[in-house]
Amino acid sequence: MRIAYDVTPLSHPRTGVGTYIRGALAGMAEAAGNEHELVAFGPVSFRGRDTLAGALDGIPVERKIVTVPFAHATRRAWSTLGRPPTERFIGDFDVLHFTDWMHPPQRSGVRATMIHDLGPLRFGDRLHPRTVRMHTVNAREAKRCDVIFTNSEFTAADLADTLRLPRERIRVAHPGVDARFRPDGERHDAGRPYVFTTATADWRKNLETLRAAWPLLSDELSLLALGDLGYVPPERLPSLYRGAAAFVYPSRFEGFGIPVVEAMACGVPCVVSAHPSLNEASGDAAIRVDPEDREAIARGIEDAIVRRNELVQRGLEHARRFTWLETGRVHLQGYADAL
Repeated sequence: MRIAYDVTPLSHPRTGVGTYIRGALAGMAEAAGNEHELVAFGPVSFRGRDTLAGALDGIPVERKIVTVPFAHATRRAWSTLGRPPTERFIGDFDVLHFTDWMHPPQRSGVRATMIHDLGPLRFGDRLHPRTVRMHTVNAREAKRCDVIFTNSEFTAADLADTLRLPRERIRVAHPGVDARFRPDGERHDAGRPYVFTTATADWRKNLETLRAAWPLLSDELSLLALGDLGYVPPERLPSLYRGAAAFVYPSRFEGFGIPVVEAMACGVPCVVSAHPSLNEASGDAAIRVDPEDREAIARGIEDAIVRRNELVQRGLEHARRFTWLETGRVHLQGYADAL
């Protein structure tokens, strides 16, 4: 198969979506060997091109990246006009996999996409209108796809129920954990014991309830929130996880929750929201708490610190189940079955 894979989100500072896109592409490259051709493509800005190139370093794929001014507007216009076909820029292919940033036209071949979660559709009143619009369009476009990937069984069921997508066209490809997330290595030193969270000001991430829980905890503990640090490059995250007394993920809704398994892989006890969207990321290796109950969050943190040795061992075993190689294999099999 010749697979055209849209990598445009990697032209921006990497978030969970970008982490998944890069990991899935790397996993496919490893699984494919010389059997399949992988083409990373997309129109990106002049400034974003270097960021994209850095993200693709080390992944043996063909690159068909076009640099354009006003990249976001260009992607929207291309998607709306429905021409010219993608084949014009990268040649023929068997599969085109697009992201939620654009839905480029194609003449032939399998059409595929990825939906990470339906949060923007469920909580549209709390998000920027452009974000909601973009995800609404992608949900509509998914109905025209031959195969749709999700990162959890929870989201797969949500797609089938909410969007009425045929379940047989949905494939669950759990995310993997990069090798840099491991117990040994540099540990961040905050000057005193700290609890780490990747929660941000985004309503879904629920940082405000975690902050409200803090007065209930010992004064010896400080809270280190990713949202307070500005953009943190991916290579800094492992040391932040490793140095923490515990990791807290109080999200109200997720597609999967990659930071949970990253923290576990770094040997940190985890306190995680009890929302069912986080069941697969947590397994039986985390303390689960009501994300709206500050007292429950505080008790969960105390419990995680006391049960550190037990939770760390469980977390390491759980995190080993998630590899980008397996993510790549699921993608390749999904494409092959759709041909």
